[in-house]
Order: sequence, then C-alpha cells, then structure tokens
Amino acid sequence: MCAAAPVSTSPRALPPNDPRQYDDLVDEWWRPDGAFAMLHWLARARAALVPPASRRDALLVDLGCGAGLLAPHLAGKGYRHVGVDLTRSALDQAVPHGVTVLHADATAVPLADRCADVVSAGELLEHVPDWRRTVAEACRLLRPGGLLVLDTLNDTLLARLIAVEIGERLPTVPRGIHDPRLFVDARALVTECARHGVELRVRGIRPAFGGTLAWLLRRLRGATPTAPGVPAAGRPGRTAGAEPRIVPTWSTAVLYQGHGVRSG
Repeated sequence: MCAAAPVSTSPRALPPNDPRQYDDLVDEWWRPDGAFAMLHWLARARAALVPPASRRDALLVDLGCGAGLLAPHLAGKGYRHVGVDLTRSALDQAVPHGVTVLHADATAVPLADRCADVVSAGELLEHVPDWRRTVAEACRLLRPGGLLVLDTLNDTLLARLIAVEIGERLPTVPRGIHDPRLFVDARALVTECARHGVELRVRGIRPAFGGTLAWLLRRLRGATPTAPGVPAAGRPGRTAGAEPRIVPTWSTAVLYQGHGVRSG
C-alpha cells in the first residue's frame, strides 16, 4: 500500500485559517480526491434543503462560494446563482459552472436589501473574523419568506478535537485550514438569526461512516474516486451505500446544519 501525501501541499507556511491557502490549493477544488472533497459532500447536503424556485428570476446568493461547488446540485431548480467570495482564483473556477460571481467580503455584499430568495453560507462562518456581521448581512439580503441555509462547526472541545486535532492529520482536510477560535456556538447562532428575523433550525450532521471510510481507503491506496456529486448508480461496481455523503446525527457538538425562513 502506498501512503498518500497530505491533502494540503501549500509551498509556504501560513497561519491557521489564512485565506491565502485557497490560492495555494487552487487546483484542488474540483479534484475528486482533492483537498476539498468533503466540501462537495456538504454542498450536496446543503442543496437538498433548497426547494425548487417558486417564482421566475429567483435569486440564490452563495456566500463564500469558493469555486462554485454548490452549482451542480442546484441544476434544474430554477435559480440565478450568484456567488460571493474573497478568493479570485476560486471565483474564476466558479464561472464555467454557471455562477455569476462577485469578488466581495461576505459582510459587505454589493447587492440590494431583500433581493435573495435563498442565501447559502456553507462552511463559511467558522472562517470569518466576525460571524455575527456575516449573519446580519445574510439576513439583510433575504426577502421576506426567503430561506437561509448554512453549515458550520460548533464551538466545542469535541469539534476542535475531531475537526482540527484529528481531521487535519488525515488526508481529508487541509492542514491549517481552521482556526478553532472562530468556531460558532450553535445556540448563539440561533439567537443571532432570530435578532434578524430568521427562525433558524439546526441539526447535527456528519459524514456517513461506511462511505467515508471507503473513500479514505481508496485515497490511501492511491485510487482515483469518481468526481463528487456524480450519482453512484452510474458507476460500474459501486453501490450508493459506499459513497461519501453527509447524514443527520443526534448531536450538534461538532458539525451542524441550519435552515430558516425570514419573517415579513
């Protein structure tokens, strides 16, 4: 068995959560076994919370969109997909996937109040210096009846252990990608969203054990898994149960998902 190289291969040493890591890892976004594979699984789970558009010209604003990983999972739902990110190299890769991109900070998005039918904030809040300002901006963008969907890491010792101490030592998560001081307490997030008119419901989520283990073993053996988001049914010799996916769990202590509608 050949040992896999670490996921993060940045040529320079950077502080935890330094956004320059995304430029160093620019070629990893759409690699099936790359540094951001888990973000594909999370994007698919987040997109499952988004219903088909209920009106013509419906707008979905994707905060921290990266290279547009949400886009394949929104196909056919009828939204104009606008992606907001600070990393130009990632935005360049989002454009071919049908994303209209904005190079902007998630706390100062150059879009009108109440313009969005859906706002997505996937794996973003644990990377921003002030998550409360980001939540305020997300809620500002939502029209009455609009949907907020998000996922993030909880501010707990268990999250720090699993996501950083363990996760960043496995070939699944880029090393140094998180600063645990920025992790977001789930109860505080629910309270903050309520202040801005969104009743957020949260639930714990996790990678399914079987599919994740099978994926990790393929990576350690040097095999090339099929691109994330491609249905397993279309692949010879694979079953859907063996594919990496995100599933609900009873605890929000590590990773959790939220969705809520803005009141009028």
